[in-house]
Amino acid sequence: MLRAYRSDDVRKAEAPLLERGEPLMDRAAAALATEVIRRVRAAGNRVPGTEVLGLVGTGNNGGDVLFALARLTRRGMSAYAISAGRLHSGGRAAAERAGVRFADAGDLRGLAEATDVWLDGLVGIGARGPLRDAALEIVAELEEVRARRGVEPLVIAADVPSGIGADDGTVAGLALHADVTVTMGIAKPGLVLDPGRRYAGEIVQVPLGLEEFLPSEPALMSLTARDIADMWDVPGPDSHKYTRGVVGVMTGSLRYPGAALLSTGAALAGGAGMVRYAGPREISQLVVSHHPEVVTDLGRVQAWVLGSGVDMDVAEAASEVARRLQEAVTEGIPVVLDAGAISLVGALDVPSTVVITPHAGELAELLASRGEPMSREEIAAAPSRAARLAATLTGATVLLKGSVDLACAPDDPLWAQGGAAGWRATAGAGDVLAGLLGSILAQRGDELADLGKGHGIPARLAAAASYIHGRAAAIAYGTGQPIVASQIAGAIPQAIGEALASTSE
Repeated sequence: MLRAYRSDDVRKAEAPLLERGEPLMDRAAAALATEVIRRVRAAGNRVPGTEVLGLVGTGNNGGDVLFALARLTRRGMSAYAISAGRLHSGGRAAAERAGVRFADAGDLRGLAEATDVWLDGLVGIGARGPLRDAALEIVAELEEVRARRGVEPLVIAADVPSGIGADDGTVAGLALHADVTVTMGIAKPGLVLDPGRRYAGEIVQVPLGLEEFLPSEPALMSLTARDIADMWDVPGPDSHKYTRGVVGVMTGSLRYPGAALLSTGAALAGGAGMVRYAGPREISQLVVSHHPEVVTDLGRVQAWVLGSGVDMDVAEAASEVARRLQEAVTEGIPVVLDAGAISLVGALDVPSTVVITPHAGELAELLASRGEPMSREEIAAAPSRAARLAATLTGATVLLKGSVDLACAPDDPLWAQGGAAGWRATAGAGDVLAGLLGSILAQRGDELADLGKGHGIPARLAAAASYIHGRAAAIAYGTGQPIVASQIAGAIPQAIGEALASTSE
């Protein structure tokens, strides 16, 4: 499991290590230098003679880069440094002794065009807001040079790429795109969250021994296949369809019949023991014709999926969805609210066992209904803030869909799941995710009911659904062809199987 911590927590964890004389900067510099050498060799180039440009700011990251340049110079590289302010005294002395050449701002363009590697230490994890002054001018010129260079330089960032918010991934203006980010001690949320993630490249984490001094709860977590395997409810010899979880599904309409097929199909594929469909009669017949395993007689369920493809402009349909939601909340049954049904929490306070699955546009409408307007563009620029705000205002668990899916409940850590193929962004994929999440919730439905408000479990299960959904999209994507939502649903069993198999690797 990836755990990311806020910059303040990281600095506090570093303090006792520094007090007892641990050489943290030396370790960080060694890691940077090692990564540069490894990447140069992997590209088939010789280390001696490679030219590296260090971008050096006033903070500790600038010091890390100066010490790294000293190491690289001793390995035969030609190293240059461009300063964006006062330099770390120890780092400067080490760089000068090693033969690092310090250049003026007027030399930047020529060096940027000629060097093979750019080592970014302009700003550190404590920076807030947009780049300013010399740092801004340097990044602007570098991005201009890179845009017209025939051969791209290798860009390696120390801790975080310059220009992204270490704690939230916000990019307020220009930022320097990195191919690799060597993050010191522990990952920072901004490397995982959009839009900062798009600037970070590959993340290499360098252990510094901070773990014992970090808070018990990270700011952000991300599940791996092994985590999924550990939390999955695998049937045993005494299991039966009712113990494996029963999902109630009220989705689809005459206007959007496909949503019913996709959500029920995904609920079946997710491993629940039974799926009960409670939509319109005409749609019920369609669902059963495609999925004969689905039961249309209503009875006890352990989770509900409501809203996908339901025409909420039809008063009768909207009223029935609202009634099911109210009954489920009263009985402590987990609920997934998708599409138009998300609007129901605009006027209600619900427990965290109610999981809403908005995209940015739907979340904008919900926040506006709660008197906290954020535009779709503002949500895209600060998705973690928007998701947390929605959870706080409604009490619900929020699964905000995007290139990185975010899951959070009020007062609980944030979960972030990214890396899905871009082809996942296709009509009906959200219906598949809703059905899959309902299946996962149903398998833990009795436990969640006993816990009352959920105690953070729904957010973790939502993250698990996002992981499996993304992996299923990757399986369907295969060798690179376009995919549709039904293919994602069809690949869910394989995605689950791969995760379960990861424990034996």
